[in-house]
Amino acid sequence: MSINKKLISHLEKNKVKFQVVPHKKVYTALDAAATLRVKLDAIAKSLLVKADKTYYLLILAANKNVNLGKLQKALKAKKVSIPKEAELVKVFKVKPGSLTGFGSLHKLGVIVDKGYDKVKQAIFSGGSLVESVKMGVKDYIKLEQALMHQFGEMKKIKKVKKQKIKNTKKQKRG
Repeated sequence: MSINKKLISHLEKNKVKFQVVPHKKVYTALDAAATLRVKLDAIAKSLLVKADKTYYLLILAANKNVNLGKLQKALKAKKVSIPKEAELVKVFKVKPGSLTGFGSLHKLGVIVDKGYDKVKQAIFSGGSLVESVKMGVKDYIKLEQALMHQFGEMKKIKKVKKQKIKNTKKQKRG
């Protein structure tokens, strides 16, 4: 499945500089970063959320997680949740993996994690598992008329404890 044709048309019509980036099939932002050999903050992770009855598309660096509590406060919502893939397919009439990182194409408000605008260029989902779109983050924010809120937190990496290996053989003394 190649990049969404409506997206290409949308970018060209709005005179946005962009580059289509082909890559092997990926399912996550972390996979995209590893495949393309770029830093995690160069991948714009997109995530659909539901705040009360309204859907939003969130954009944040691939090395961050969403703090739903912070997002709930920022949106002044009673409840914020991440919808299941079946709901996404039903509501937006898209195949799994084909939702782009461009909310305007899906009639969604876009919220970008505060501070992500300091990244010059990023790679956004193009609605394809094998192609993405590289463009300026500030251009993206302007195009999408995105709101900026602080909701991302650095991913916590669990440390694996090293276990001492006991020598089960008795050592001979000479």
